Amino acid sequence: MSVDDRFGPDLEEARKNRPLPTVSEIVTDPVSDWASDFSHVDPVWAADPYPIQDDLRARCPIAHTGRFGGVWLPTRYEDVAAIAYDTERFSSRAIVVSNVRPPIELAPMGSVPPISSDPPFHHDARKLLLPAFTKSAVRKQEEATRAYCHELIDAFEGRDVVDAAHEYAQHIPVRVIANLLGLPPEDGPLFRRFIETSLESVNKPPEERADGFAALADYLVAQIRDHLDQPRDDLITYLLEAELYGQKLNPDHVLGTIILLLIAGIDTTWSAIGASLWHLAGTPRDRDRLVAEPALLPAAMEELLRAYAPVTMARLVRQDMHWNGVDMKAEDWVLLSFPAANRDPAQFERADEVVIDREVNRHAAFGLGIHRCVGSHLARMELRVALEVWLERVPVFELADPEGVTWAASQVRGPRTLPLRIG
Repeated sequence: MSVDDRFGPDLEEARKNRPLPTVSEIVTDPVSDWASDFSHVDPVWAADPYPIQDDLRARCPIAHTGRFGGVWLPTRYEDVAAIAYDTERFSSRAIVVSNVRPPIELAPMGSVPPISSDPPFHHDARKLLLPAFTKSAVRKQEEATRAYCHELIDAFEGRDVVDAAHEYAQHIPVRVIANLLGLPPEDGPLFRRFIETSLESVNKPPEERADGFAALADYLVAQIRDHLDQPRDDLITYLLEAELYGQKLNPDHVLGTIILLLIAGIDTTWSAIGASLWHLAGTPRDRDRLVAEPALLPAAMEELLRAYAPVTMARLVRQDMHWNGVDMKAEDWVLLSFPAANRDPAQFERADEVVIDREVNRHAAFGLGIHRCVGSHLARMELRVALEVWLERVPVFELADPEGVTWAASQVRGPRTLPLRIG
């Protein structure tokens, strides 16, 4: 099969003929009991999930809900870690909880490899991406990232209030990922729409979500075909030329990996940047200390990642079983709340506090097990540079309207609006 054949006229027909998923009933009623009826997209959870997680950890460490066709929520570090490392009993075939369970036939690759892949396929799919995300590769992106952060802050001149989410945090990873993939940076608004489709619309009608995913696929297929016509030095061209088991990657593998890098590479990082700025704006002692002691930033970054870990992943139970006191059914979802694990007092001293000079900090913000984030070096660079430039250029800032801050109601939690008073 030639490269051109993979993305030729037969691709659309193949996409239409994929196995059908399992669809569950949409439930949008308010939560009645977080232990037995939780919803990770409930507005109360989105606004502040930490007290809920602490309460569940104390009285019902593995919560359950009938929403989304059945979901389990472990809140202890040891349980989250155990599931993350257990690839025999838990599948990564679907990592975003919704009312649509992808068909079993997608395994072992899944829809967005390698994060949706099961062993042994996962190891080889992940290995393909490693060269693009080494520390040395990431260093090549730093100068341009720093210059762009300065450019964004230059645009604040003459203003007293800015939205640090819309006008700063959300732009940085868009530019970085667009450059890595070879996508037009001016398509940033499209990327935001695709993120909403993927992560923030899980309770919308399946047909509506399907239309959104179709638009994402259509956009990326057009970009792929442009890369076939004009190869260049970027990740899309790399994936098009890559081989696995002696063959070029199949089109679903290429498309799924690009979707993963686009969606996960943007939303997770802008959420971490935004949450860090939110904390510093509301905690003047930490803000002032970092301005006075910039060498403390690496440790502070890790603590902010621990305290405000943006990502919750999902697994699917492979078969009926009794696990740590609960009866899980085949195809039940399990939400791996790395934010909850990171605030487990059995794992971290002063777990509910932000200690910016914490010395021992083995947090799980980038995940645990074989699916630990392949782009962690890139995310750390973007977060560090974004905070360095902000603290240098805007050393004094505060929340302009605490009630005006809004948070994403999804498995990637970060500020969506963040009005800050600067000066």
